[in-house]
Amino acid sequence: MQSPVRFSSCRGVSFEIKPHENPFSISAPSNDEARGSKRNWLPWTLGSSSKVFPSIYRSSSRASSHFCDLDDEDDDEDEISLTVLEEGEVEENEQKLAPFPSATKLEQPSKPARKQESRLSVILLDQGLFTVYKRLFVVCLTLNITGLVLAATGKFPYARNRAALFSIANIFALTLCRSEAFLRVVFWIAVKVFGRSWIPLPIKTATTSLLQSLGGIHSSCGVSSVAWLIYALVLTLKNRQNTSSEIVGVASVILSLLCVSCLAAFPLVRHLHHNVFERFHRFAGWTALALLWAFIILTISYDPKTKSYSTELGSRMIKQQEFWFTVAITILIIIPWITVRRVHVKVCAPSSHASIIKFEGGVKAGILGRISPSPLSEWHAFGIISDGKTEHMMLAGAVGDFTKSLISNPPSHLWVRQVHFAGLPYLVNMYDRVLLVATGSGICVFLSFLLQPCRASVCVLWVAKGIEQNFGKEIHAMMSGHPEDKVIVHDTAVLGRPNVAQMSVDAAKKWEAEVVIVTSNPEGSRDIVNSCKAAGIAAFGPIWDS
Repeated sequence: MQSPVRFSSCRGVSFEIKPHENPFSISAPSNDEARGSKRNWLPWTLGSSSKVFPSIYRSSSRASSHFCDLDDEDDDEDEISLTVLEEGEVEENEQKLAPFPSATKLEQPSKPARKQESRLSVILLDQGLFTVYKRLFVVCLTLNITGLVLAATGKFPYARNRAALFSIANIFALTLCRSEAFLRVVFWIAVKVFGRSWIPLPIKTATTSLLQSLGGIHSSCGVSSVAWLIYALVLTLKNRQNTSSEIVGVASVILSLLCVSCLAAFPLVRHLHHNVFERFHRFAGWTALALLWAFIILTISYDPKTKSYSTELGSRMIKQQEFWFTVAITILIIIPWITVRRVHVKVCAPSSHASIIKFEGGVKAGILGRISPSPLSEWHAFGIISDGKTEHMMLAGAVGDFTKSLISNPPSHLWVRQVHFAGLPYLVNMYDRVLLVATGSGICVFLSFLLQPCRASVCVLWVAKGIEQNFGKEIHAMMSGHPEDKVIVHDTAVLGRPNVAQMSVDAAKKWEAEVVIVTSNPEGSRDIVNSCKAAGIAAFGPIWDS
């Protein structure tokens, strides 16, 4: 018979340059050129038990400044990083706990004064100046800058003559890095290939770091696409007689839209005005894609000798790399939208702090999903709880306007993307033994690993405030009935705030975990990850733009 859950102390053929060739022109390659240009661009020693709760164990950890509880929020949801939302809604501010008058409750140790840190500084600086994300950004940008320099100095004639192609290729790469359907396949392949016991752990952790940090390639390709398009425009304006005003105009508007998108994605704007970033990215991107098609058609049909446009495009268009890159970009952008559906949901609120949204159909463990009340304006990502059989649900902490409205005015229908996406939690299946650490409603993405069979042997550590009161009996029941060494729950309303970082290290050593996966706020995730790494344990948590 399984003992009850322990509630205790506890994320590329160069070509000769033609002197006056327009870099925007997309000319049909010669037979020799066609043959020669096939290239790829491509853990715990515990003290005595307490009788406050069944099998509650006293924590000897010091107090921590992490906001591990589900507290009331005044911050708007657009101030929350989508990356963190993908790992489960998180709490933004702390509330001071009242002293515990009862002798059965822990005395609160005094908290040392701590310098207030902005979440932006934690995200951008305290998570490290040499993270995998930033390394990928620098490597990708360096490769593009090198290509630009070689083209500008005449040592890379192909790039000089096809500068617009390089801009489009970068747009394709950044789209690929954000295609949820494509990444779902990539994550699945990674788990199938590397999820074997004989694969060395460093290879697994390196793969996890790479997949988690693909946003570095995405953002670097965005900046690079702007640089290549500027270069193409400069060359075109130097040879103005070989192009038309329409082509220059369309290219200039595309450049403007790309610049707006890059500025909207700048960390300060994205962090403080997430909805602004999301809408600019979406609508500017769609407009730029439509104009890109216009650009392709205009450049292919334009004849600089006659200064006119040809209507015979078919055979010429399919021979151009620019055309196929644009087709691929279009497909990648359309795929998630053709899976959008308005579905019936059941929303219940166990408290004023959280809501549970239920959907039909089982979902594999570690998968995340997006929901929206208005698909053209906003999407919200949550971890999915499911036993893999008949239904799945999302646990939404009331941290912003949308999540609060789920409690005050629960909807009967929501828009969903039927293709769910894989994130960091999905990679749990790559390992043999894993410690999963969650604070607050971040637990949702980990519950599926307790409800359905998975390859990894997992231990779940959850720190939250008022477990049953705030999250309801259903979530409480999901955490119950497991071996005492498999599920550790620390209720801060009863036991006070713990040192979650040290608690995670102790639990990881006890469980003999290969890796620790965290879902918490940026500061909490940083401290847990750094503490685990200092103890020689691989650890991953949400990053700025994973």
